[in-house]
Amino acid sequence: MLFIFDWDGTLSDSKAKITKAMQIAAEDLGWVPLADHVIHNIIGLGLPEAIHRLYPNVSVEERQRLREAYAMRFLMLDEARPSDFFPGVADTLQYLKAQGHMLTIATGKSRRGLDRIFGVLGLGDFFHATRCADETASKPNPLMLQELLSEFGVGPGDAVMIGDTEYDMEMAKNIAMPRIAVSYGAHHIERLHPYEPVLCLDRFDELLSWEWIHK
Repeated sequence: MLFIFDWDGTLSDSKAKITKAMQIAAEDLGWVPLADHVIHNIIGLGLPEAIHRLYPNVSVEERQRLREAYAMRFLMLDEARPSDFFPGVADTLQYLKAQGHMLTIATGKSRRGLDRIFGVLGLGDFFHATRCADETASKPNPLMLQELLSEFGVGPGDAVMIGDTEYDMEMAKNIAMPRIAVSYGAHHIERLHPYEPVLCLDRFDELLSWEWIHK
């Protein structure tokens, strides 16, 4: 089976760091920082799309300044302390790979950002493929999922999207791909239920109880 994982909020416990970096970046520009829950709502989108949603009334130039300030602040915070995996993630991924499943990433991160994190964590060749928002369409557009399906020559029914936001669930539902929601990420689990996930996880390692893994 082809497993497609979101990164932030699903595998990586980075919600607080993303939030803090966006708030500090706003302060760098002399703006009033937004509340935590407002920033949580855009986690999962590509950075340009996220900033546009947060600050729809500022100019393109000002959004670019915020984008650059955020990237710098996030890098500083992450270099000081890289985000941990959520409990059970590392062992579960190792098990799935050992069983012969294909493991991939579909993330709102930039390619540069994801590759940097892979380098820090030593994951350069662990995943079979990855897609980032700046090299395809941002979620909830399903293009990154369609590209991964095409790369591995499988249909939506032979893959599953695992994520923590409405954007993950929506893009998978748009192409009739099964989806699994996690309850510990950026969006409250009640927001994910309308997308009819086949499974809801309170801990990542509960994924191993899914019957499709053992077929």
